[in-house]
Amino acid sequence: MDKVKGIADKLFNKTSFLVPLVAIILGLLCGAIAMLAGGFDPILAYQSLIKKLFGSPYDMGEAIRAITPLIFTGTAVAFAFRTGLFNIGVEGQFMMGMTGATVIGITLDLPWFLHAPLAIIVGALCGGLWAALTGYLKAVRGVNEVISSIMLNWVALYLSNYIIRAFFVAKGQQKSDPIQESALVSIGWLSDAMDHARMHWGTVIALLGIGVFYIILWRTKQGYELRAVGQSPDAALYAGINVNRTIVKSMFISGLFAGLAGVFETLGVFGYQTILAAPWGYGFDGIAVALLGGNTPIGVLFGAVLFGGLSYGSAGMSFGAGVPPELVRIVIGSIIFFIASHGIVKFFLKPFLGRRADKRKEAI
Repeated sequence: MDKVKGIADKLFNKTSFLVPLVAIILGLLCGAIAMLAGGFDPILAYQSLIKKLFGSPYDMGEAIRAITPLIFTGTAVAFAFRTGLFNIGVEGQFMMGMTGATVIGITLDLPWFLHAPLAIIVGALCGGLWAALTGYLKAVRGVNEVISSIMLNWVALYLSNYIIRAFFVAKGQQKSDPIQESALVSIGWLSDAMDHARMHWGTVIALLGIGVFYIILWRTKQGYELRAVGQSPDAALYAGINVNRTIVKSMFISGLFAGLAGVFETLGVFGYQTILAAPWGYGFDGIAVALLGGNTPIGVLFGAVLFGGLSYGSAGMSFGAGVPPELVRIVIGSIIFFIASHGIVKFFLKPFLGRRADKRKEAI
């Protein structure tokens, strides 16, 4: 019991819980002010958002579907950040994951109990190896991971497009042939129960990934080494840790999460891969999710729920209150701004925390 309490204290301390909560409230208030300035009714807009999210089983299912890739990409960014790396290449790793799953899903003809797991593993490995390339360049050549990963995002986009266009494109279309049914990971009975919302096993894997994120970093020797390198590479080197290998390993694990996001979008949602003119954006949104969640496992989950919920519910705000999606982005941007500006949020919290401290002193 004490152990559970200790974990909860770590996950919900003042820094990881109160600050994002107040930042969300301030962000929603800023969004309301922006809507008022634009001549829209913020109360009706927020009511429409909630109605869109919870109005029908289909909308609830689709909201969960929209949240799922953000859990993966948020976890990928947070994992790298906890080990002292800024993985801004999650978008590229996401696309490589999609491509790996598409190749296996189309080309092989296997029973479902082999085909789907193999497509998932290959897609995840594609994302992991793509991220490990960034780690290798940093560890061996000293290339800043931000610069190399940004470049690799574009390389991944055009490489994926080339592979699909050259080998798998459907005749007369800008997308690949359909992935074989044995490789799909949809949950048919759940989709039927939720009015044919696109439900898939990726949601379950994403929730398990949150647990894996925590266990690897805080409950294993490898996790201790990863965090030690992130906090002080020189001290870690002095302690006998292979810093270069740890950097590559950290990026590889981060890329696995990002690759899984792409895998399940292909195998669970669309069933094919589109030739893209621009990145999907899930990788970049993952940075915001990780920031919202304070780079903690539970925080990432809540951040993804908030971010994905607002993104999916923006359609309801548009139809119900006429609010353009750009204003929803202002709300999200405001929340991220307040979370990034800890000083401002703590300024609002200071009177409340001060009174709590005074009461504790009086009790003593």
